[in-house]
Amino acid sequence: MDPQPHILVVDDDREIRDLIARYLRQHGFRVHDAADGVQMRRALVDWAFDLVILDLMLPGEDGLSLCRRLRADSDIPVIMLTAIGEETDRIVGLEMGADDYIAKPFNPRELLARIKAVLRRANSQTGPAPEADATAGSALVFASWRFDPTARELVSPKGVLTPLSAGEFELLLTFATHPRRVLSREQLLDMARGRAALPFDRSIDVQVSRLRRKIEQDPARPALITTVRGGGYMFSADVERAP
Repeated sequence: MDPQPHILVVDDDREIRDLIARYLRQHGFRVHDAADGVQMRRALVDWAFDLVILDLMLPGEDGLSLCRRLRADSDIPVIMLTAIGEETDRIVGLEMGADDYIAKPFNPRELLARIKAVLRRANSQTGPAPEADATAGSALVFASWRFDPTARELVSPKGVLTPLSAGEFELLLTFATHPRRVLSREQLLDMARGRAALPFDRSIDVQVSRLRRKIEQDPARPALITTVRGGGYMFSADVERAP
């Protein structure tokens, strides 16, 4: 396996594609680019990628639709590129399965930091997360769910394997290793995403909502991930190590 992470940049603006590609290559990444969804799908067939940088506004099929299709078929991490001020679209992008977003215009150094953080969460390139080390070799059980951080698997009480995006996995890992502890949004961003919270950053709320839809009997009345008014969230289930 090539040790250089392989990035696909999808943006209809050639100047932006070239800027990102040059900068990432200077920092040890392999980069391919695509101008639209057609070229993106062709590249995904021809190459194996570690991460996709996907522009929200594209000619033809837009970035939200492409992200949804990509997430249905793959667990490749996705960072969305959005125009500044498009908070609603950023939230929808996260709901579609994107792992992070960055608004244009952006500093290439910030994009690089985001890429590294997402790759750390998505694979073991830089080693397992501290929480994963703490639970290595043993699954965690809560409310009849079985969560294996080492295998990155979540099995429902009915024995069904439940897929998790990289962001959902890290968030559940943080909750399951800190049960019955109130965690602020800033703490969750730092512990589960590896970066400081941005002003008005609602991405944790979106990730919590997505995770609730997967593990709660009634997501509208959550019993496992509870909201603490003025505080953040708490994982209210008892967590035990599997035998």
